[in-house]
Parts: sequence; C-alpha cells; structure tokens
Amino acid sequence: MYRALFIVPILIFAVPTAFAAEIQTQAIDYRDKDAVLEGYLATPKGIEGKRPGVLIVPDWYGVKDPYKEIANRLAEMGYVAFAADIYGKGIRPADNQTAAAQATKYRSNRALLRERVNAGLDELKKQPNVDPKRIAAIGYCFGGTTVLELARSGAEIAGVVSFHGGLDTPTPGDAKNIKAKVLALHGADDPNVTPQHVAAFQEEMRQGGVDWYFVAYGDAVHSFTQPKAGTDKSKGNAYNEKADKRSWEAMKSFFREIFGGAEEKK
Repeated sequence: MYRALFIVPILIFAVPTAFAAEIQTQAIDYRDKDAVLEGYLATPKGIEGKRPGVLIVPDWYGVKDPYKEIANRLAEMGYVAFAADIYGKGIRPADNQTAAAQATKYRSNRALLRERVNAGLDELKKQPNVDPKRIAAIGYCFGGTTVLELARSGAEIAGVVSFHGGLDTPTPGDAKNIKAKVLALHGADDPNVTPQHVAAFQEEMRQGGVDWYFVAYGDAVHSFTQPKAGTDKSKGNAYNEKADKRSWEAMKSFFREIFGGAEEKK
C-alpha cells in the first residue's frame, strides 16, 4: 500500500489534571489503495516508551471536531489516539441526508467498510510510539458498527467499544474470527437498535465464543453521547448526560482491564 504523510502545524495543550499529559496533534494523509484518507492523530508528550493506541471511528459525519476532541481527551490520558477516515479526504457530510448516503455506501458493503477501517488501524500501528500489541478501537453510531466489523474481520487488537452503534451484521458467523474483547454500550430505549437486534448480537457473541459484555443505559436513546443531538427523546436521537458520563467511565474501566491502567502513567 502506498502511504503519504502530511503533517499540519502542531498544537500543544497544557492539561491541568493529575495524570494528564501535554499533547501534540496532527492531520495525517494515508491511503486505502487509490483512496486518499485524512485522519487525525493526538499524541501525549513527555511520556517515554511505547503507548497503547486507540483507534476512533466517528459517527456518519466523519472526522470532525467532536471526534478530534475525543482524540485529544484520550491523548491527555496517555494514549496515542487516531481518528480514522472512512469516507475519504474532504468528504465531510454537512447534513443528515448526505451523511446517510455516505454511511449506507459502507454499511451495504461490509467488505469495503472492513478494508477502510483496517487501513486506519494499520496507520495507527505505524506510529513509532504505539505498542501494536495494546490497541483498542472505539466507535460512535456508524462508527460503532464499524469497530464491530473490524473485530469480525479478525483484526489483531485488544478490544473494541461500540457507543450506541448498530449491532447487526450480514455475516454473524464471522464472530468466530474475533480476537478482541468486545464492549457494547447501548441506549435501552434506542429505536434504531431494536430488542431483536440486541438479542441477535448477543447470540452471535455466544456462538462465536467471544469475550464480550453489554451495557444498556436506561432512559437513553440513540446518540446518547452527542450534545448536538438535543434532548428530545421522541426524535429517537438525544443526548443523555448520565449515559454519556457512565459510558465514558465504562470505556475507561475496559481500558484498564485490557491495557493495565496505562492511562494513569505520566
């Protein structure tokens, strides 16, 4: 695979919390065959040695500010965080209709979706300060679907976390390929991921012999981590502050399990 690397000016952030690190950020151009992709890398400064890496797959709007901020938060905790681009450089939907069209292109072609997310994983593993044996992938909505497909592809990663992601797959038998631990964080009242989807996912995990667990947050619908979704649950997408905070803490606990508490080391 041909690889091109372009770095934008580095921004340094001073972080006041006890275990937080200063970070540097950069945009990285990389490729999946002929497709040029643009991801966002956030790296802790002043921490020696190889660090755990976290691949972030955004929702259907792609690599935009909310997911750059998530990458920054993870870097402050001591991880090397990379927000991966599924759509391609410059393809950043501005409305639901355009975003849905882009997401559908990949949801309807899971082989292409897996290829694109694995390209992002490969880019993260190439970073000189990343420990390739300690990598997790997290995803939101469409990104949650994507990281589950990454796991089903047999990727060599320690764990995946889906935040209010789609749980369905056309190839449930591929769960036998999963090497990662799996954490699914779900809104209990999500109309887009039905009880039937949940039951099918859980049975898929059982049949695949996966090390998995599932957390459902009461009074939460789809997009519960996203303030931009508003608070009107009747629309099916709404922010829920409690579920947002609890799910982040669940992810941190999961990382401590698979990484050994590395985020607490300066």
